[in-house]
Amino acid sequence: MTSKSAAAAARTTVYGYPRQGPNRELKKAIEGYWKGRVTADGLRSTAAGLRRANWRQLAEAGIDEVPTGDFSYYDHVLDTTVMVGAVPDRHRDAVAADPIDGYFAMARGTRDVAPLEMTKWFDTNYHYLVPELGPETVFAADSAKQVAEFEEAAGLGLGLTARPVLVGPVTYLLLAKPAPGVAADFEPLTLLDRLLPVYAEVLADLRAAGAEWVQLDEPALVQDRTPAELNAAARAYRELGDLTDRPKLLVASYFDRLGEAPPVLAKAPVEGLALDFTESAAANLEALAAVGGLPGKRLVAGVVSGRNIWVNDLSKSLATLGTLLGLADRVDVSASCSLLHVPLDASAERDIEPQILRWLAFAKQKTREVATLAKGLAQGTDTIAAELAANRADLASRAGSPVTRNPDVRARATAVTGADARRSQPYAERAAAQRAHLGLPLLPTTTIGSFPQTGELRTARADLRAGRIDTAGYEERIKAEIREVIAFQEKAGLDVLVHGEAERNDMVQYFAEQLTGYLATQHGWVQSYGTRYVRPPILAGDISRPAPMTVRWTSYAQSLTSRPVKGMLTGPVTMLAWSFVRDDQPLADTARQVALALRDEVNDLEAAGTSVIQVDEPALRETLPLRAADRPGYLAWATEAFRLTTGGVRPDTQVHTHMCYAEFGDIVRAIDDLDADVISLEAARSHMQVARELAAHGYPREAGPGVYDIHSPRVPGREEAAELLRTGLRAIPAERLWVNPDCGLKTRGWPETRASLENLVAAARTVRGELSPS
Repeated sequence: MTSKSAAAAARTTVYGYPRQGPNRELKKAIEGYWKGRVTADGLRSTAAGLRRANWRQLAEAGIDEVPTGDFSYYDHVLDTTVMVGAVPDRHRDAVAADPIDGYFAMARGTRDVAPLEMTKWFDTNYHYLVPELGPETVFAADSAKQVAEFEEAAGLGLGLTARPVLVGPVTYLLLAKPAPGVAADFEPLTLLDRLLPVYAEVLADLRAAGAEWVQLDEPALVQDRTPAELNAAARAYRELGDLTDRPKLLVASYFDRLGEAPPVLAKAPVEGLALDFTESAAANLEALAAVGGLPGKRLVAGVVSGRNIWVNDLSKSLATLGTLLGLADRVDVSASCSLLHVPLDASAERDIEPQILRWLAFAKQKTREVATLAKGLAQGTDTIAAELAANRADLASRAGSPVTRNPDVRARATAVTGADARRSQPYAERAAAQRAHLGLPLLPTTTIGSFPQTGELRTARADLRAGRIDTAGYEERIKAEIREVIAFQEKAGLDVLVHGEAERNDMVQYFAEQLTGYLATQHGWVQSYGTRYVRPPILAGDISRPAPMTVRWTSYAQSLTSRPVKGMLTGPVTMLAWSFVRDDQPLADTARQVALALRDEVNDLEAAGTSVIQVDEPALRETLPLRAADRPGYLAWATEAFRLTTGGVRPDTQVHTHMCYAEFGDIVRAIDDLDADVISLEAARSHMQVARELAAHGYPREAGPGVYDIHSPRVPGREEAAELLRTGLRAIPAERLWVNPDCGLKTRGWPETRASLENLVAAARTVRGELSPS
């Protein structure tokens, strides 16, 4: 096909769409089901209504081919586990008795059965449920969900094409871990030959239902892959491609450049590839050219960012699409990845200035950008002249706005020296000073920071926004909550207390609302995991701190107790990772600005008498580049930003940090380079794996691998927590081991929080007694 005919054939699609609904209807229905207020039929009805609304929105925006199967009650990787029959043995009875309850049991656990481990989806803030596999795993196809949702979309009569989207078999196995009791060196990818027939059966079922195309997502192929892994991918797509009873196959990869994989996928007997041309457009263009393009195949070009919220540079994207026309038989236009990672609709935002709102594109706006680009590609730029002119004006408005640049902030960042990012004394001397100052027992107990955010607290914040209560009344409510939190912690016997963060809506948004350069949304909800949705703020300009943000409430809490109360801050890397960051300057420059603003807060906390300050960096691993060659540069600026935040405090001020739900083995050296005095990490679901990783590295400072999984409603028993502590002690000496939950307690209820923390303290006392009976 010629470039001209390829352009004329251009169509539009996306890989996935936000699931929650405009008012988080899915979250409310699922949580209502858990509490018994919504029936299973009611939950299914809500979900079906949301799916239909999504497909209608896509059709109205001009999307020709819509995804199906991307909708999930909790997680699409968990859906894949159900599809291939890889349900863990401990959950099989529950799934057999009631598929919905069994599904949620795998996600959340029950009082008696632990859930699947949860970790980050590549370098996003989305969490997936990790498949558990072993040599004895037997796969069995269950395509009911995939077929039903395809038929549902195809039957709407909207005149569009439906395309099922599945997690690809190679990525599924590369994301999996050895099941409990399976040797740690077991490689799930060795199960590929066992898994492929199951995919073949699912593909046949979808073809029988009428699917013309099926998308198989293989984002794992953008990571560094061994020859054996690339050979496995080649074998997988050779076998699936050679099937006769199947739809056409579109293999999709995103989040980065493909690296070594293009020759494998270009040679595979599949009909199409979908690639990301936003994150690494030049590298993917070069890779396609190097393999001779994709003659006879379909190329879906992801030229609209599915991960950030700035309007697309339409002229730039059209130039990229024009280059691609000569490399494939047909070039279609798409977002770079699922739109799951952005909010639903920017037009719902009423509190953002109209001029600034012009700079933003959420999921609905991005689908219109996709349609505009496809029209321009197929029919010529004259047909979209008005759109191109408006787009150029929007881009110029943002580039020239005083919101984006502050000379004083830039001058301060430029003046930073290496000495600013170093503590005044080495750790050994600091540790001695801190032990003398704080007087903590062996195996000190603490929590990560937040306590349950009750309905009363959320109502108080809503009442304040609506003017139903005044500021004084709201602050009295916060003070009462802090008094309750401090009193409970003292009674429970915790050693280092927290104020509970009652005043905070979110660990990033709370700070963003008090820093210049950030924008906050009212409806910009994005799924983090399950029914947990966050509203990432928008980092639009240079960052500074006009006034103290946390000192007042931390000092109030400290006035209520003689035990140390931690000051709680969100670190600079997490402030970036859990925001929509600006794309007009290097991330390192933005991180330095945020670090300097937080440094002012750290110094003010210390001056107010706070002796323990925690700077959370749960996103340090999450933001790690997917390819090894890009990691040293990232880790250099990321660790410097943390040290710049904390480098100005006295030796006897103890600096903590916290990380959760990620694979820490890749960044142990960087964790060391942070030079924090104490780090707390998720460890309960992974059975203290991180403690072993720290020990293998020779980590020299104090650590608190979590003994209480706060993402499950289970209350861990005292002996369960004590046994995890004993496991931790095999890797970390008692004088350097802390006892804490995996993460903050914001999403938990008070009854389970009280019981769990009481058991945690009792476990610490039991193990202390075993170490030092006297």
